[in-house]
Amino acid sequence: MPVRRTQLAGPVLEVAPQLLGMVLRRTTDDGTVAVRITEVEAYDGPNDPGSHAFRGETARNAVMFGPAGFLYVYFTYGMHYCMNVSVGPDGQPSAVLFRAGEVIEGVELARTRRGAVVPVVEKFNSALPTKRRVRNPDWDLARGPARLCKALGITDRTTNGTDLLSNSSPVELLPGTPYTGTPSTGPRVGLREAADNPWRFWIPDDPTVSPYRPHVPKRR
Repeated sequence: MPVRRTQLAGPVLEVAPQLLGMVLRRTTDDGTVAVRITEVEAYDGPNDPGSHAFRGETARNAVMFGPAGFLYVYFTYGMHYCMNVSVGPDGQPSAVLFRAGEVIEGVELARTRRGAVVPVVEKFNSALPTKRRVRNPDWDLARGPARLCKALGITDRTTNGTDLLSNSSPVELLPGTPYTGTPSTGPRVGLREAADNPWRFWIPDDPTVSPYRPHVPKRR
């Protein structure tokens, strides 16, 4: 059964954890990449100083003010693209940031888009050279919002405003296998305001979840 718009039209803090385990799938001339979502962040519009919509509607954030289920892509830090899905009732701006995921289709294409990823071998004890742990390099392909965009080939804002629930869309949100356990929660990443709100949700112990980094004020 496809994802229904009504599933995304509820309060953002209820919708956000329900996105865990769903799949973002993008098809281009190069091929198809699909990512199972393992980490998200909720942004509650005018009730949230950390939200792009806190101070009202602009050309940049207009998608957040529309109906649920549309892709909101923005450029940040002068170098990265990130993407969200609009949620909540039409006219009440809120969105969920896709923070991280596992590439489940099109791994080779995602590797090409991300560049060479070198496997990491970690020795637990130099006296025991046979006891080693190898970190799967594919864990990093979509581990973080900018990497997730790059793995899906979203490198500009041309997909901004895409209806993720349309089967003719170049970017689709699919049911996948929704996570039915209890998600971990914690502070959002890199925010100047309202960072301590525990509105980041992730699948516990999943290796594709991004590391937590608090906001570091710039020195003047």
